[in-house]
Amino acid sequence: MANTWWELQILCEPDLEESIFWRLESFGCRGTASETKANSCLVRGYLPQFQAQLLDLAALSLWLRQDALCVGLSAPTLHWQIIDEEDWSSSWKQHWQPQEIGDRFLINPAWLPLPQTSERLVIKLDPGVAFGTGAHATTQLCLESLEMRFAEVPPSFADTNTQPNDVVIADIGCGSGILSIGALLLGAKKAYAVDTDPLAVQSTNSNRILNDINAEKIVTAQGSVDVLAKLLEKPVDGIVCNILADVIIELVPQMSAIAKSTTWGIFSGILLEQSKAVADALEKNGWVVATLWRRKEWCCLNVRRS
Repeated sequence: MANTWWELQILCEPDLEESIFWRLESFGCRGTASETKANSCLVRGYLPQFQAQLLDLAALSLWLRQDALCVGLSAPTLHWQIIDEEDWSSSWKQHWQPQEIGDRFLINPAWLPLPQTSERLVIKLDPGVAFGTGAHATTQLCLESLEMRFAEVPPSFADTNTQPNDVVIADIGCGSGILSIGALLLGAKKAYAVDTDPLAVQSTNSNRILNDINAEKIVTAQGSVDVLAKLLEKPVDGIVCNILADVIIELVPQMSAIAKSTTWGIFSGILLEQSKAVADALEKNGWVVATLWRRKEWCCLNVRRS
């Protein structure tokens, strides 16, 4: 891990918050946080110093400006400074509080006490350097979609021999492991979680332990769908994939190969204008888009096999 980090501070209009999160993730930030400042939003991002030079930061500032102008909003201001590792590890966590998502989930930072009374399913989380705190719209859409899939009388299980507590899922691009953990809390039998980033795999394993989940329930591996296919004993019942649209399109044929006729899928990390290209790729490979859920400029496709 880096010894020194860039701390990026972006003051913006609130409507730009989600697009800035996406831009920072694409830029390589290992942690993000936001807070309200009067009528504005202050977004912080953290990036190992060796991953970016001053010219890279200047380019990021230009991209942020262009993103804002494209949607008719005022350009945000970007400031940066170098901080040491100890400051990085504590700074963004100060602004992250428990968060209710959907009808059933509560995301609780691991360093904060658990609520004394809550009927929600609590996911204890310390994402470390991995994506997936529940703050981003795409993660929220995926968790809400999982709620739908594991509802009391889920349509995805109708007319099949598969019951909710028999479901095995594949979590492709698992990040912090939040979606695997959420699926298990909802009743899934097992999750196979893969990510090309070794730090994400480490984070998923750490969060599995935080939530007292047996290692047999979440099987992790570094890699992508090709690695996942070698781990599986049989095709999965569900696929969750919250990465980026271009990567989803590239992986659709491989993901289709680990699915069966009744498999459902939840795909996010997709900007609204990218949804048609992703839907077309899915339909060409034997999937039907059942619903498109939108939050601001992001969307989530809920699909099933045709």
